[in-house]
Formats: sequence, C-alpha cells, structure tokens
Amino acid sequence: MSRKKIPFAIIYDFDGTLSPGNMQERNFIPAIGMNKKTFWTEVSSITKTHQADNILVYMKHMLDKASAASVPVRKKDFKDYGKDLSFFNGILSYLNEGNQEDGWFERINKYGIESGIKIEHYIVSSGIREMIEGTKIAKKFKSIYASSFFYDHNGVAVWPALAINYTTKTQYIFRINKGCLDVSDDKIINKYIPETKRAIPFSNMVYIGDGDTDIPCFRLVKDRGGYSIAVFKPNTRGARKKTEKLISDGRVNFIAPADYKNGSNIDKIVKNILDKIQVEKSINGLKNC
Repeated sequence: MSRKKIPFAIIYDFDGTLSPGNMQERNFIPAIGMNKKTFWTEVSSITKTHQADNILVYMKHMLDKASAASVPVRKKDFKDYGKDLSFFNGILSYLNEGNQEDGWFERINKYGIESGIKIEHYIVSSGIREMIEGTKIAKKFKSIYASSFFYDHNGVAVWPALAINYTTKTQYIFRINKGCLDVSDDKIINKYIPETKRAIPFSNMVYIGDGDTDIPCFRLVKDRGGYSIAVFKPNTRGARKKTEKLISDGRVNFIAPADYKNGSNIDKIVKNILDKIQVEKSINGLKNC
C-alpha cells in the first residue's frame, strides 16, 4: 500500500519574483501610448489625492487610459499581453551545455515526489490575473490569486472585480492553509478549523517574494513555522541590499538571487527545506510505531 504523500505549498509573488519588472510595463503601457514612469507617477498622484487604494487606482487607470487610446480591454486582450512576459533564468526549460534541463516547476515537483512530498504551486499577486493566465507557466499553478477585472455582457473590462494589495495577500495564504480555494467562499475561510485538520500546515509552506509589499506574507508564513525567501534581481547591488535588510530585520528566513536554474541558491534552499520536511516526517513516523 502506498504511503500518503506529504502536502506542501510553494507560494509566489509574480512581478520581480518570477518575472522581471511589472507585467503592465511590457506591452500594455506602450500600447496606450505612455511610458512606465508617467503611468506610475499618475497612479501615485491619484492615490494620494483621493486617499485611495493603490491597486484599485492603477486598475482603473489602466481602463481609463485604454479607453482614451481606443485600446481593447477584453479578457483575451489581457491574456495576449501575458503571452509575451519573460521569466528569470531557470523558470522555463533551458539548454545546459547542449542538454535540455527541466524548468523550475518540473524539477522541484520531481524532487518532491522522490521524497514522498506532493508539491502544489500558487500565485498570490497584486498584478493582473488575466495576464498571468496568459503566460507560459499559468498551468503550473493550482490557483492564481491576483487582481482581476469585472467584464460586461460584451466581454469588456469595466471595473476592478478583485484588488489584492500587500495586506489582503495574507487572506489567500490562509485559504491555501485551510483548503478553501474559492475566493467567493467567505464561510470556510472564517470558520475555525483545528491546525491538524487543515489542508496544508504553515510548516509545509514556502513563500517567495521580492520586496516590501511581501512583508506581511513573509512574516505570516515565517512566524507560523514555514519558510520565507526574498529574491532579488541577479547582479543588482541595490536589490540585494534591500533583501539583506529583510533578513536582518527577521522578516525572512533566506535571501537568494532570482535565478531558478538547477543548482542555484534558491534551488538548493527549497530542496533542503523539502529534505527537512521528509526527515521530520520519518522521525514522527518512527515515534508513532
């Protein structure tokens, strides 16, 4: 009889974590005839003037500017923008000395299977869900939690349907913890469930993010016995220094360049965590014999 596999979740921010830069900047902002500096400056100004939520403002600003520039904003259009998003090294399959190497998700999943661990991948992002759904890696995730639009009867985006900011991100980690993945379900998420009955314990979680907006998630996972990893753009001194402060302030367990190739720092960190989980499970099993 096969042994029950250990449930494990790796939860990712998106922009700056898996993909360089902000997803809106690749094709959408140029399509509406703006540069990224002007777009985000206007968003910041509106946010401050109206004391509004920054995520709601940037989403509305996307729709307003698209309308003014006659740029279509159907779900398909956003998914098409996502098709061109790039990723940090090692996320996708790649050639290594002439040999094909598995990408990050395939490699980590295989490592987990060999250790008796079932790994699920999740996105929790303030970016646009529809864009993420259009990427090459969308199918790697069990759930994608990200800001999204409400569409009218013609399929045109008319208003933000869901806005995920740096504090509301934590709700989705609790959803993963409890196995309550439907965002419209507000009953189970608020229901008391004993720790031993939860789908994936915090101790079997890794959260990977890149900056200050991830701090609530870093702390939640780390403080409850899981592991938080802050990544930074490789070969960027300023970004590394910022993440070093996160570890010195006790916000994260580890820092690493956003390089996901086989044998990279983050590859070793996550595999070591999986080894630790497997060993702890084996020890507990012996104690219960």
